[in-house]
Amino acid sequence: MKTPLTICCLGAGYVGGPTMAMIAAKCPDIRVTVTDPDEKRIAAWNSNALPVYEPGLQAVVESARGRNLFFSTDVKGAIRLADIIFVSVGTPTKTYGVGAGRAADLKYIEAAARMIAEVAEGSKIIVEKSTIPVKTAEAMLTILRSNSKKATFQVLSNPEFLAEGTAVEDLENPDRVLIGGEQTPEGLKAVETVASIYARWVPRDKILTTNLWSSELSKLVANAFLAQRISSINSISALCEATGADVDEVARAIGKDSRIGPKFLKASIGFGGSCFQKDILNLTYLCQHFGLPEAAAYWESVVKINDWQKSRFSARIVSDLFNTVSGKQIAILGFAFKKDTNDTRETAAISVCRDLLAEGARVVVYDPRVSEGQIRADVLGSSDNPNLVVVTNALEACWGAHGIALLTEWDEFKDLDYRKIYEGMLKPAFLFEGRNILAHDKLKEIGFRLFAIGKMA
Repeated sequence: MKTPLTICCLGAGYVGGPTMAMIAAKCPDIRVTVTDPDEKRIAAWNSNALPVYEPGLQAVVESARGRNLFFSTDVKGAIRLADIIFVSVGTPTKTYGVGAGRAADLKYIEAAARMIAEVAEGSKIIVEKSTIPVKTAEAMLTILRSNSKKATFQVLSNPEFLAEGTAVEDLENPDRVLIGGEQTPEGLKAVETVASIYARWVPRDKILTTNLWSSELSKLVANAFLAQRISSINSISALCEATGADVDEVARAIGKDSRIGPKFLKASIGFGGSCFQKDILNLTYLCQHFGLPEAAAYWESVVKINDWQKSRFSARIVSDLFNTVSGKQIAILGFAFKKDTNDTRETAAISVCRDLLAEGARVVVYDPRVSEGQIRADVLGSSDNPNLVVVTNALEACWGAHGIALLTEWDEFKDLDYRKIYEGMLKPAFLFEGRNILAHDKLKEIGFRLFAIGKMA
């Protein structure tokens, strides 16, 4: 009788936790252990208050937790027992040394490889799940094979294509699953082993196999192309405001072109999240490294447009409030980088809040899923500023405000009593719509002075 597979995952974050939970739920005969040295994070995964908020995730976790899904701080123990080891550790942008501000910091990847080499025995399949630059698998293989005499390794690339807020849906019914491996008999066998796991619920024609390098690069390129579309429509939003065109109408018109399509054409205050900016900066570094400065400059411009869109929004708030927000209260509705997630990495709200605080405004923030501690840490770091206030509901944030800035498209913001909000604000009452989810004509009828991205005032 064939022994069931055992999987462990290094890293219990936004990728590792949900991905392993779905594998465990779909493959009840496979033992899945998610590991992390952070005791608080593991305790949260074992509780009813998961550290990651995603619609539907709690139910998936509870369907398998304690049966074949486990969360543990015993990283080395899980590595010893596992046939397949997913590596889902952080790969932030470097803040020091060569490539600072662009290249991926691979210290956690290297540490994971050295730990695996230290304790692994037998045949192991290592799966890169973190977003990493091309040729990282080669470096991992070198470390693994140079430091272990008790184990043999195959390293695969299996990048994630999850959108936060829809991660469970994306895992349940992915557009594609991409697996890259060495084009050797051993490498191809390892690819098939991992592919057969996904094939338990994903149609085979959606499981794509490539060589390692194509798989690694495909992840960076996918995110770069998506971010490029956002920056492109955001650049057009500024032109729409200047000319009287409506960016939503323009997006709808061009989205009907089958060569373009409608997705990622929603103008906003800019993209955020853990991947887009980091991956584009990584891509620019790779282009520079391989002697392609023109290609690097092209992709870097996508990030520059995104930064410009955020600062343009902040500047508009100051300008409309008679060129000063000093001592004025600005309500911030939404802090997460998008709805249905508590992730705040690279959220545009950080930039907007910092800009307003620098202008002397009293900034009152409400987000339904992000904690006060997270908001304060993101905006202020280790310092403090009494002008940053975090409250527990939208009405409280808006009471007595001079202006409102809607920064995250949470559904609850569509249903607020804006007439009551208007009555409790100082006049003239300003509303700055960074997501274009509200009924603008009704807001104007109530009396708001409205600015909306990509629309004429």
